[in-house]
Amino acid sequence: MLLELLFCLLLFFVVTFGLAWPLVVRLTLDGGEKLVAAAILSSLGIYLGAFALYLTNLPAVACWILPALACVGLVTTGRTFIAELRAPEPRALLTGQFLVTGWCLGWLWFISSYTGGGWTSDWFEHWERTLFFVDRWPTDSQFLGVYALPARPPLANLVTGVFLKLTQRNFAHYQLFTLLLNTLAFLPAALLVRRFSRQTGLAGPSGSRAAVAVLVVLLMLNPSFVENATFAWTKLTAVFFILGGLYFFLRALDPSPPRAAGPLCAAALAAALLTHYSAGPYVLLLAIAWFLLQRGRWSAAGFWRQTGALAALGALVLATWFAWSLAVYGAHTTLLSNSSVTVKDVHSGNQLLRVALNLRDTIVPHFLRPLDSTLIAQTSRWGYWHDWFFQLYQVNLFFVFGSVAWLVLLRELGRNWGASPTVSRWFWALLTGGVIVLGVAVHGARDMWGLAHICLQAVLVLGLVWLAARWSTLTRAWRIVLVVGAAVDFLLGIALHFAVQSYALDRWLAPDRTPEAILRSYSESSLMNAEAKMIHHLGFFHDAAGFPAAGVLVFLAGILLLALVGTRNRDRAA
Repeated sequence: MLLELLFCLLLFFVVTFGLAWPLVVRLTLDGGEKLVAAAILSSLGIYLGAFALYLTNLPAVACWILPALACVGLVTTGRTFIAELRAPEPRALLTGQFLVTGWCLGWLWFISSYTGGGWTSDWFEHWERTLFFVDRWPTDSQFLGVYALPARPPLANLVTGVFLKLTQRNFAHYQLFTLLLNTLAFLPAALLVRRFSRQTGLAGPSGSRAAVAVLVVLLMLNPSFVENATFAWTKLTAVFFILGGLYFFLRALDPSPPRAAGPLCAAALAAALLTHYSAGPYVLLLAIAWFLLQRGRWSAAGFWRQTGALAALGALVLATWFAWSLAVYGAHTTLLSNSSVTVKDVHSGNQLLRVALNLRDTIVPHFLRPLDSTLIAQTSRWGYWHDWFFQLYQVNLFFVFGSVAWLVLLRELGRNWGASPTVSRWFWALLTGGVIVLGVAVHGARDMWGLAHICLQAVLVLGLVWLAARWSTLTRAWRIVLVVGAAVDFLLGIALHFAVQSYALDRWLAPDRTPEAILRSYSESSLMNAEAKMIHHLGFFHDAAGFPAAGVLVFLAGILLLALVGTRNRDRAA
């Protein structure tokens, strides 16, 4: 399995960076920007190629065109590619990417069955959606017996489907390639860390690399990020495109911006919408900001030509899916089949009150208000506490950053508010505040636990980006507080989470219980996940890998040690 795993990793990263590299190498971007641009455009290229192969009904062997093109592209531009990787900053980004991916991959091994709050059917729905394209299911197929194909956008499903055709068509490989896509969210986040640390005058190139190293550790120890990276759904993949679009949006507004910044922004944001509709609030608010921040250019014809060209590019990318869906499914199913629209709460009651209550419950932690705990009710003591913390780290606006990180984040934002340019601080306030309100409002159902996990994952990563960029300004005491908080988050949100998902605590603390008794001691949601796995005979990555638990723990310890050493070394260099 080890050789097969290495082949899958090599295949993924060669195609993800190599497919678009011959184009990206010609752009006037720095090395780190070229890496992110290559990942964005290659992912779009894989999606377009996969969709074209689906529409033309070519045999699965035709998928090898994509890695062949990537290899040819890397070979023909090999000197440039190697030269870029030798530069310190692209190397720091790639090192961080491999550390974050390796860390999440190690934890993926511990998932024998999914558990956590009400997370039940989404992973299986996306597996079915991937099979729709891989096995060419009938167009009238319903997923989970409820949803039509247009209820969810298809980019991530098509991309993972290609890699399944190139390797093996099973759920273990689907988990692997979904995780690899999800962890790409690190790359644009690292570019934003670099930008923030330089703009504030806190660091030169070596200092910005130190901030990137800090971001690696913050993401690795953040329960929400790790849990979402290892869960087989597409929200963090959308975050990759959202943050990539945001970075190139900011670059497009810089003095003397690179010509590629605007088109890359438009392509990335369109790709985000084709990955998950949670990108909608970000795209809307950035479109509004594009006009407000350039009011002085409204009288210039060049502004409207540029805006029209970027809008046309984004619309062209979106049309690759929506034009086909409209032709096959019609306008009603294409536009009105998403669960945010079809849920019955949308059509009954006071909608403003629903949004206000959902917003309140997203802000106020569940332990500070009366709440029906039926969702996490179970006889397993560690299962109950696992779900209790899971529902804190995933759905609460503050604790999603970490038990202490949210407090440090608010402190740093308050300290920096007056020192920032007026335009800058109002842009970020309106973007993040608007996304929080809209991200809660677009959820059609009433949810008494909170909704931070629906649309706010990009806000989470942005918050950690800001903390990493400000790390060098924190006093020793605040650094210690943040480190202690991250350690607590790791124990209660990551170690406990995967100990429950692997049933390790049951084997250690209740060795005499039968497998059936163990399963029934957990929550209804956990039991549903376990039953779905057994009924559909799905082998998880945990089942297929065959690695010893001790070896995986040693691997994880090594990854964490490398990440921590990286922060110390780069801190000294700064």
